[in-house]
Amino acid sequence: MFKILLIEDDATLFREIKDRLSQWSYDVYGVTDFNHVMQEFTTLKPDLVIIDIQLPKFDGFHWCRMIRSYSKVPIIFLSSRDHPTDIVMSMQLGADDYIQKPFHFDVLIAKIQAVLRRIYNYNSEETAFKIWNGATIDFEKNTVKNQAGAVELTKNEIFILKLLITQKNKIVSREKLIQSLWDDERFVSDNTLTVNVNRLRKKLDQLGLGPYIETKVGQGYIAIEEDYHHD
Repeated sequence: MFKILLIEDDATLFREIKDRLSQWSYDVYGVTDFNHVMQEFTTLKPDLVIIDIQLPKFDGFHWCRMIRSYSKVPIIFLSSRDHPTDIVMSMQLGADDYIQKPFHFDVLIAKIQAVLRRIYNYNSEETAFKIWNGATIDFEKNTVKNQAGAVELTKNEIFILKLLITQKNKIVSREKLIQSLWDDERFVSDNTLTVNVNRLRKKLDQLGLGPYIETKVGQGYIAIEEDYHHD
């Protein structure tokens, strides 16, 4: 049974979410002291964290940074704010998804299931390593290494990279990427995918690999093998 830490200060909404998730056999825990969220996080060791942005004392972005400095646990943001910068900020901080309030509970359940399935079933993949343009990709440790160094990717980033290099030298549509990542494209902002791909490419740039992930305007993305790449 998965443990979920719900960092939400609205007591009514917290109880409603907890009751609904309990029906799906999730153990949902709340925060008793918003001054000591990290202590409660480290004690609980949850499998998933759901964070509201507007919280007492410190906002959700602060706690996301703190959690990410300590753990790779999947994080989903909840927020009544709909400004694009909030979505971008959450992705840049390493969140796995973003849900805007008010939301339908079926959407929340679908996103939770997709994140948990993607992350905790990931190591069941047959191939743990792959060589791409001279770099070694470790799908269990979420790292890419070559002579220039090493970078660590988030779960979303490594998942996107794997989808692209599995179809190397072929265009993978944005729709396919979104469906593979989040199961149902109706629940995902198109901007979320763009942010994740841009962040992936920026990290690969550190290894000289960024140019090998090309954007095909109006079509999708393509992972180029070195023999096929043209500057």
